[in-house]
Amino acid sequence: MNRVDHTNAPTPLGEVGIKICGMKYNPQAVAALQPDYLGFIFYGGSKRNFTEEVPMLPTTVKKIGVFVDAPLDFVAEKVEKFQLDGVQLHGEESPGYCRSINEHLNTFSLGKGLGGDVSIWKVFSIKETFNFDQLIPYEPYVDAFLFDTKGAEKGGNGYTFNWNVLEEYPSQKPFVLSGGIGLEEISAIQDILKTNLPILAIDINSKFEIEPGLKKIDDLHILISELKNNGQ
Repeated sequence: MNRVDHTNAPTPLGEVGIKICGMKYNPQAVAALQPDYLGFIFYGGSKRNFTEEVPMLPTTVKKIGVFVDAPLDFVAEKVEKFQLDGVQLHGEESPGYCRSINEHLNTFSLGKGLGGDVSIWKVFSIKETFNFDQLIPYEPYVDAFLFDTKGAEKGGNGYTFNWNVLEEYPSQKPFVLSGGIGLEEISAIQDILKTNLPILAIDINSKFEIEPGLKKIDDLHILISELKNNGQ
């Protein structure tokens, strides 16, 4: 996969999306901070597995369902029940699965996938190196990639990967930056947003928790203020 010269302008600091993932115990308090996305994990192997009812949230906050190698019907059921705006695939889902999930959601009139109501994000895990060629077969079937830290858990490992790897990102497809991001990464985030990389959002989780699924509101306020409101 040849490297692309990214022609898009750097992401303006106030315009980068913020996704708070692993919601479980205090979603309304977190939503009041006005992030762009809240992530709800529908995976029994996660400490943040969401089994409650999603409360009423501001319409400006998009709901992302996180799934790990889930049956198509299970994903469609959660999309319909919770009116999800996006599906994040965090397992070993194949390009064919990504194509099928688009078709499946269309069959049930739940969304159109690419360019439609329900976005499809595919997660890839990185540590020190990454072969971007593996993204090629997914490009036609997903709306964005999400790059997370390779670790023992399916997300929420609590440490970052080597962001320098992203200098070789060969695509114009938007991506979400994830993996162990905390307040100490604010300066590094501000720096990477000055590049021409097509960064859709910053995804945060375990570094902003009192316990799995219970978020630190004060710390989230600091992060959102720094990235959205220039510290105001």
